[in-house]
Amino acid sequence: MISTSQLKQLAKEHGTPIFVIDHEQLRKNYAQFKKHLPRVQAYYAVKANSDPEIVRTLYKAGASFDVASMAEFRLVYDNIKSLPAKERQAFIWDKIIYANPIKDIATLEELDQYKPLVTYDNHAEILKLKKYAPHAGLILRIRVPNTGAVVELSSKFGASGGEAVDLIKAAHDHDLKVEGLSFHVGSQSTNFSNYVAALNLSAQIFEEAHARGYPDCKILDIGGGFPAPYDKHVKPLGELAKTINAEIKRLFPKDMEILAEPGRGLVATAATAVAGVIGKAVRDGKQCYYINDGVYHTFSGVIFDHIQYHFKSFKKGPTQVCSVFGPTCDALDTISLAEELPDMELGDLVYSENVGAYTHASSTYFNGFPPAKVIHVNQ
Repeated sequence: MISTSQLKQLAKEHGTPIFVIDHEQLRKNYAQFKKHLPRVQAYYAVKANSDPEIVRTLYKAGASFDVASMAEFRLVYDNIKSLPAKERQAFIWDKIIYANPIKDIATLEELDQYKPLVTYDNHAEILKLKKYAPHAGLILRIRVPNTGAVVELSSKFGASGGEAVDLIKAAHDHDLKVEGLSFHVGSQSTNFSNYVAALNLSAQIFEEAHARGYPDCKILDIGGGFPAPYDKHVKPLGELAKTINAEIKRLFPKDMEILAEPGRGLVATAATAVAGVIGKAVRDGKQCYYINDGVYHTFSGVIFDHIQYHFKSFKKGPTQVCSVFGPTCDALDTISLAEELPDMELGDLVYSENVGAYTHASSTYFNGFPPAKVIHVNQ
């Protein structure tokens, strides 16, 4: 964990706003994931934070990668350029899954040369894959309960359990090879029963697929959703892992290859934002602070990810409930209406922890304000 003295020193050296990524915390998070889920290979969801240095650190730690665009694919691939050509090609199967079920034609044409592992969830996608990426290995994504997830994904992606094996058959009928199944219980999922339901449905589909003559389905991708500890109500990974491990042991043979796509769970706690107070006012009797970072920048997760981030001050003293706004000329740029902060002056600093996921990745230059400067520590 980065100390407050380190954060203040970095702010003094680089100015604000800054986005500080702690690579030691990244390594610890990956090690914890492997400790609690030893049978599961972690494919880091690059969209959570696509900083190349994060990809490099997790690659060195042993992670594989879930990409959802060619830009993310190239980002990961560029990190292993030093490997011999033959090893780079083999790397795709062990280290990258293209887990966006819907892909455009240009993407498929570029992907095909790598013989990648890709997801699909409908018949139209089979026809595209047959024509533009016939060398791909397929993973069928199924729809599972997303109850209790902060961001649900089941309304957009996933085949129903009833049509799953028919879609496996359809792919085989077009001479495509289906390697297995995938699902996603929704982002920041705190309802562990979602995993239980999804694992049981997957086992039923595997059983039907094998019975109907498709024994090559031997990969199960259990997706992401592993929650970050944004507040005290989020149960620890170890507790969720006990549930997942028990179901995997009960439902699947030892030769089943198990993957997962943690994004938030690996990077959320590995970054801290530091911003400066650029304005203050009292509105309707409530203290308001304006800082040089906002929802169009590091705190985009307030809008896109439904996460409430909190602030701490480097100053001591009595606190009061106050509002915190970003720097743009937009009322939407409201970070929080209920922060406990001491009385602060212009130029004072605030910091926000656990901002590593789905934050800086969505930063813009709206109103001409640039994203926070990224600082890497403990590499």
